[in-house]
Amino acid sequence: MHRRIIAPGALTAAVLLLAIPASAASYAPGAPGIGDPYYPAYGNGGYDVSHYDLRLKYQPATDELEGTATLVARTTQDLSRFNLDFLLDVDEVRVGGAKASFRTSGEHELEVTPKTPLAKGTPVTVVVRYRGVPSSKQAYGFTSWHRTPDGGVAANEPEAAAWWFPSNDHPLDKATYDVSVLVPDGTQAISNGTLQSTSSRLGWTRWNWRSDKPQATYLATLAVGKFDITTGTTESGIPVLNAYSKDLGANAGSARASLERTGEVADFLAGYFGPYPYNALGGYVPNTTTGYALETQTRPYYSPRQFANGSNVSVVVHELAHQWYGDVVSLKRWEDIWIHEGFARYAQWLWSEHEGEGTAQELADYVYASHPADDSFWTVKPGDPGPDNQFDIAVYDRGALAVQALRNEIGDEAFFAILKGWPQKHAYGNASVADFQRYAEEVSGKPLAALFDTWLFQPSKPATSAARTASVATSGGPVTQPKSWKKIAATNGAHGHAERGTGGREH
Repeated sequence: MHRRIIAPGALTAAVLLLAIPASAASYAPGAPGIGDPYYPAYGNGGYDVSHYDLRLKYQPATDELEGTATLVARTTQDLSRFNLDFLLDVDEVRVGGAKASFRTSGEHELEVTPKTPLAKGTPVTVVVRYRGVPSSKQAYGFTSWHRTPDGGVAANEPEAAAWWFPSNDHPLDKATYDVSVLVPDGTQAISNGTLQSTSSRLGWTRWNWRSDKPQATYLATLAVGKFDITTGTTESGIPVLNAYSKDLGANAGSARASLERTGEVADFLAGYFGPYPYNALGGYVPNTTTGYALETQTRPYYSPRQFANGSNVSVVVHELAHQWYGDVVSLKRWEDIWIHEGFARYAQWLWSEHEGEGTAQELADYVYASHPADDSFWTVKPGDPGPDNQFDIAVYDRGALAVQALRNEIGDEAFFAILKGWPQKHAYGNASVADFQRYAEEVSGKPLAALFDTWLFQPSKPATSAARTASVATSGGPVTQPKSWKKIAATNGAHGHAERGTGGREH
């Protein structure tokens, strides 16, 4: 009889091998992008964030920002490493309480390697301590941080978060937010949601904001400066908080005359889109030089230039419409931008009708007649415009024309049922143009593939026959410009990404 002698060291190694899970080999780095073809490096793979807790200190005089960001997340794969989208200087990262190693890569990536790998489905808390001067940082040749005479503002689309907090920067990963900002006494810090409290000590005031419904990262905003703040409530009881820079100059009166109608506009839109989906409402106008507005959740951002020619309630309508179309239901990929912009523009058409300044049908007729077949306007496909044309005027105007074509095809009863039903069906989530088409077919009981293809996906002007079918003017003669047209057009400015050197417009 022969016995095999196993050395103690070998026995230990064998036990260790048995203790290692078979899946250990599956641990891998999370992808540096979430998979959006328009912006391959935006967002990240391997985890999902449910909450951001941001504790910040900002010095307006020097544009210095210090922060501690706590991300509450869950892994979606076996992770050896993961990325955050961030631009400021990082002092420390902890994952699950233990220090993690980190390095930067690419234009805006922070690569984090936890002390031990993370199994799929693991709840994880990530803490990042950081500092920097946001206005000194650029990615892809631009900045989304706007320096003002008395502070700074984070507001841009499709990206702004990386300039002030680390995140999974894509609308697919929505989360709730607590934003606490320490600023010098006499300075205000404006953010999304409800103002929970303020407190002052030793020359500094802390402002505590909370957004308790899921919010995309680009819809999170921060504005620090000297503001006049007004408060009120809508007829339906939603609290309204508006903030106006104290140095708006000649634009101050027209800005107030516009934003102070926020509650009225929200109640109007609720009649078409269903109950307002959040517990806070308002807007803010900082002293920036950009020309666009943005639907930052519950508290849209407005450039002073939006009010340079007088009051502009139409732009308020546009940004508030986004609270339903774009914010509570966000795109899956940036190619789905039509669901945001086409319907926000159409809301302006409904407001025009409400104000007796031109019906939605008259505005649709005018858009169709105003652009001849050889106009490049028709080469942009609102249903998938491409990253270079994502905010082209055609996405707005041709996009709204497509909405009117849908209305005429399926009739008002089904159309208005869809307007209200869509935000409820996908509340606080994400959806695509294809999802919308399926939903419209389900509600209306009609096949709509040909209509969607004609009005959203063909790079040419819909033929007279298609326009006639959609009840759009086809006479070929001049069409009277609706009275509201100049007001609506005034919200456009020069279309294109403001921080990439092409001017500004409403988003």
